[in-house]
Amino acid sequence: MPARAPVLALACCLAAGPAPVPAWADAPLIVLDQTRLPFDLGPGHPANNPASAANSPNAAWNSSGNPANRASTWANRPSNPDNEGRLIITADGGVLGYYATNPGGVLNLFDVNGRRVAYRPAQGTRSLFTVTGQWCGTVDGGRGDFVLAVTPACAARFGR
Repeated sequence: MPARAPVLALACCLAAGPAPVPAWADAPLIVLDQTRLPFDLGPGHPANNPASAANSPNAAWNSSGNPANRASTWANRPSNPDNEGRLIITADGGVLGYYATNPGGVLNLFDVNGRRVAYRPAQGTRSLFTVTGQWCGTVDGGRGDFVLAVTPACAARFGR
């Protein structure tokens, strides 16, 4: 895949609007320049604000303490064969981790070792947040394939 393809896919799919749950396919991860994001996708928009109760890492479905978000839960384990079809990849095909959606609809991002890196709350936002609650990036939410666009600091959390 050419390096520009994920950027074009992000622009196309971001314009299409949100979808409740992404399709099960590999997800390219791109590093974004937060200053170039439209307001409605950045952390300044009220729906994407890390201080919002719905986006909080302490909200029941978002919480690291919720068993549905733990790497020890079968659906979230790196050894679960289903996660081989939900890889988080770089433009050159490198694998950074995988994603899984919990029963409450939260999209969890894990590194290759099963450490939870970030999450997207089930409703109200396309933003990603670190497990400690910082704004981390956005999900295009498109139908079919989707793209994860994250800050450099969030990308570094994948340990690559």
